[in-house]
Amino acid sequence: MAMVWLQRMMTKGRGNLVSTVAIPHSRFFSKPNPYVVKVGIPEFLNGIGKGVESHVAKLESEIGDFNSLLVTRTLKLKKLGVPCKHRKLILKFAHKYRLGLWRPRAESIKA
Repeated sequence: MAMVWLQRMMTKGRGNLVSTVAIPHSRFFSKPNPYVVKVGIPEFLNGIGKGVESHVAKLESEIGDFNSLLVTRTLKLKKLGVPCKHRKLILKFAHKYRLGLWRPRAESIKA
């Protein structure tokens, strides 16, 4: 189906497909980067939102740096007194961050 459409486009205008499609270059680079460049524990928890940011002081004092938070297990978070729902959110977003699927935004968006 796609091949038939491509052939019709090529024979209809007698030109290549690239010349018929205009790509606006300025649109792709005009916006600043909406993500935080340096990510630490406070930026990470604020990016998650949903009340998790209330544990910033506790996690910074007990865990230390951000890389340690990324590999922290649920039992350690439980011993620090983090509620179950917040533990699940922290672990879910830490996994997404490690895979490169999620980053905290520079400014938090309030819904």
